[in-house]
Amino acid sequence: MKDFFYAIQDLFVNILFAPFDALRAIELDNWWISNIMSWIFFIIFIVSFFYWMKKLKAANDNNEEDKSITAHTYL
Repeated sequence: MKDFFYAIQDLFVNILFAPFDALRAIELDNWWISNIMSWIFFIIFIVSFFYWMKKLKAANDNNEEDKSITAHTYL
């Protein structure tokens, strides 16, 4: 059973997180390359945020939302 958990450790430490270890190793050489994952996630967030705002504006322009006082029971 102990070998099973060592196999999981080996999978994560030596295989799945290896790209992140490489990015950490080049941190002192180039800040931009070492933070590439952060930039990628930030760009994904910005694109998805504007996509969602566009969808909300389209729904608002079509008057699809019930804005009356009785729309929600807690009001």
